[in-house]
Amino acid sequence: MNKSMMAILVASGLMLSAPVMAQPAQPSLYQQLGGKDNIRSLMDDFVQRLKADSRIGEQFKNTDAARLASQLTDQVCEATGGPCKYVGLDMKAAHAGMNITKAHFNALVEVLQASMNAKGVPFDKQLEILSMLAPMHRDVITVR
Repeated sequence: MNKSMMAILVASGLMLSAPVMAQPAQPSLYQQLGGKDNIRSLMDDFVQRLKADSRIGEQFKNTDAARLASQLTDQVCEATGGPCKYVGLDMKAAHAGMNITKAHFNALVEVLQASMNAKGVPFDKQLEILSMLAPMHRDVITVR
């Protein structure tokens, strides 16, 4: 084996055995949103807007706003990597018999976006939240 081949093998061996520098951990979406208090503030705003929305407010007129905001907070907190645990009904059971259409669901998403804008949630974080919640439409929409 010639010296240049030996040098390549030694260099390769050193490269393989060199420690890999750990990348700093990316903060969870929960952390990026500012934690549970900020999520609760967002959900309080969201529920108030839902109740006032002309397209879907009627569906929320008898809803206990504080309880709904609390459940949504736990749900979003858990989904974004926070320490919360949502213990409410699954989405199919929670929305059974409510006659929710795709238009209702889309209106709810628009209201959530308005709340996120009002609370200064950056657009890329809004997209992350919406992409995590979007699969729920299969269980929330009850009128096809």
